[in-house]
Formats: sequence, structure tokens, C-alpha cells
Amino acid sequence: MEASHSPLQSNVTSYWAIIVAISTLEAFAGMWINAFLVCVLCIAWVQKKILNSNEKILLLLGCSRIFSLCFSYLYYCIARIYPNYFYVYPILQLFASFAAVFNYSNLWVSACLCGFYCVKIANFRNSFFIYLKVKIDRMVPWLLLGSEIIALAMGIVFYDINEILQKNNITSTSQENFWEVTIRKDKHLFSSFFLIGFGYAASFLVVIFSALFLLFSLWRHKRTMQTSSMKDLSMDAHIRAMKSVLSFLVMYSINFVCLVLNIIYAMKIENIITLLTYIYLFAFPGIHSLILIFSNPKMEKAMLKILSYVKWEFFFK
Repeated sequence: MEASHSPLQSNVTSYWAIIVAISTLEAFAGMWINAFLVCVLCIAWVQKKILNSNEKILLLLGCSRIFSLCFSYLYYCIARIYPNYFYVYPILQLFASFAAVFNYSNLWVSACLCGFYCVKIANFRNSFFIYLKVKIDRMVPWLLLGSEIIALAMGIVFYDINEILQKNNITSTSQENFWEVTIRKDKHLFSSFFLIGFGYAASFLVVIFSALFLLFSLWRHKRTMQTSSMKDLSMDAHIRAMKSVLSFLVMYSINFVCLVLNIIYAMKIENIITLLTYIYLFAFPGIHSLILIFSNPKMEKAMLKILSYVKWEFFFK
């Protein structure tokens, strides 16, 4: 009996060792990148005494991603290295809740950023769209507040889920099908997981529609310029934003799939899919923030200056 279980135990341990090692690198790199983003925006805030709407969204996004990476990393490391700590009430619930709050904040503020780019850059003659273009700067603080309210609500849902799971003694070592265990133990969990999935799907739809509208508008504008032989000084900025949104669309789509798979395979920790989803979920906040930095000329210049300084110090000291 021991011989039959040892290969499985070894397999599970090796999977999680790989996840912890890779996620450590990704988490610290992501936190550094987002800390740089926040620092640059805070310096600009002090100098100008004001932030524009785009900078407000980026500032909150950077803060959300720093805390999301921090809590998610601590949660998964403690779950694998010191699992007994989670039996002390309410450490598990609080860790899962905080990780969920900042994760949803990251997702919804990202969706706000994509929607903001769409409204600001896209050009449609629809009266509602024109109204949004005029009012979007005033709406940004309310959109960000709404994003944080949604994130807090989902944090409460995660707290409730983990409390029920702990009471029903559903541990990560269970070899049964996750959905069968969940429904059998407590039907209330099904509605909670539905809310989690709905939160993911709603933010994903905002990104999808915003990106598609923006890409269509930019494509139409480019086509008009080509046929009329016009030159637009803002075309470079449009193309830069187009590349940023397009890359975000692809990355956000993969991120959404990973989040859904993470729910489905929540209890199958030996599955290779779990390994890949965790690796991507830890990589996403850093990679996308890096794309945002290099799509902004001022931030790109500051980043290159820091990198050149680090390179100089490394090689000549």
C-alpha cells in the first residue's frame, strides 16, 4: 500500500516544488515591475500635484498587482510549506480573502483601463459614445470605486467558501472529483463558485468588447488615412495603444482560461494543468505591466535609465 502511494506523493511534491520555484521568480519580478510603475506615477503626482485619468487607473492597477502577487505568493507557499498554519482559525480565510480582493481589483481595474483606452481613442459617431467620450474623465473615479466594491464583495465570498470548506474538512489531498465533493458537502458552495466565475467572465467581456471596438476604430482610421493620403501626427500614439490593447487582449484571454481551469482543477494538485495555470497566473501581472511601461514614452525612458545604471554598476564595480 505504501509503495502504491509513494510515486503519487513524490509526483505531487515535485509539481509543487516547480511551482514554488518558478512562482517565486515571477512574483518578485512582478512586484518589482509594478513597484517601479507606482513610484514613477507617485513622483509625477508630487511634481504636477495632479494625475490624469489614465495615470489614476495605472496607479491603482500597480498597487493592486503588488498586493495581489504578495498575498497569492504567501498563500500558496504557506499552503505547501506550512499547511498546518491554515488549521488555525481564521488564517486560511483571511489569506484567501485578501488574495481574492486584490486579484479581483487587478482584473476589474485592468478592464477599466481597457475601456478607458477604447472611449478615449476610438472614434464613433454614436451619440452615446460621444457622451462617454466627454464624461469619461469624471466617470473614472466612480469606475475605480465600483471595481474596488466588487473586489471587496468577492473577498467576502472567498472568505465564506474557505470557511465552509474548512468546516467540512475538504482538504487539498482529496482524490475525489472536486465538483462532486463540493455539491455533496454543501450546495451553497455552488452559488458561491458561480459568483466567482461570473466575476471573471464579466471583467473578461468588458475587455473583449473594449478591445474589439478599439481595434475596429483604429483599423478604420488607418484605412481612411491610406485612401485619402492624409498624415496624422497622433497615428503613432494610436498604433502604440493598439499594440498594447491587442497584447492585453491575448494575455487576458489566456488569463481568463487559467482562472477557470484553476477553479475546475482546484483539488487536483497533481495535474499538469494546475502547474501551467499557476505559472501563468503569477507571470501575467508583471508581463502586462511591463508592456504598459514600454508603451508609455516617459516610463520607458525611466526604465531604460534604471536598467543602464544597474548594468553599469554590475559590470564596472
